[in-house]
Amino acid sequence: MPARTPLDGAPCWIDLTSSDTAVAKNFYANVFGWQADTNDDPQYGGYSIFSKDGQPIAGLGPQQEGNPYGNVWTTYLSSPDAAASAAKAEAAGGMIMMPSMQVGPQGSMAIVGDPAGAVIGIWQADQHQGFGLVGEADVPVWHETMSKNYGAVLPFYSDVFGWEFQAMGDTDEFRYSQAKLGETAVAGIMDASSFLPAEVPSFWQVYFGADDTDATVAKIVEFGGSVLRAPEDTPFGRLASVADPLGATFQISTIME
Repeated sequence: MPARTPLDGAPCWIDLTSSDTAVAKNFYANVFGWQADTNDDPQYGGYSIFSKDGQPIAGLGPQQEGNPYGNVWTTYLSSPDAAASAAKAEAAGGMIMMPSMQVGPQGSMAIVGDPAGAVIGIWQADQHQGFGLVGEADVPVWHETMSKNYGAVLPFYSDVFGWEFQAMGDTDEFRYSQAKLGETAVAGIMDASSFLPAEVPSFWQVYFGADDTDATVAKIVEFGGSVLRAPEDTPFGRLASVADPLGATFQISTIME
């Protein structure tokens, strides 16, 4: 299979920061059939690559001492210049949380916060192009942000990553835009200001595909995960919200034909 070349501005990678990488490896291996290979080079800090069918799917890194952010998935958007994208993010009302840094020969990364406070990664590929499989069972199928400042984040992502938007709903009950690069839908933005609790900040979330959402959710529970929102039918497939044994949340979505 040829390497995927993600569109500039599109999601290209995800990784999990975990307080117990051994537990995480076991859980995702049992649920999704992923294999984890750890790079022993000290410059990578014990970072592992999850793969499926020989293709990279996601990263796994240990929670660093003094870092309060653990057991969380991060989505990365592709950029031809991570430092320039981070600077544009700051100029557009975001915040640089981690300046651009070289990751050996793999590429460069930065972490920024959007104007609503949701954390998003930036990846400038060199040897590592990102995930090799998308849009099928057990791999990423969608990315979206639950935002408490919907009006500010649409122009932010347009300015920084070139997104255009198609409104899927514009009522107080359901205000959602699909982000597009040309004709390709790449992500979603949900106005979550009316339902996210005050103590819950805006955030990005990843969906993994399933041939059978209910069966996948049952497997998640079997191997120590939890169900945050039971499977339900929606216009976008049968969806569920779940967490791994350490509390990292993600979504499950039935693959739409």
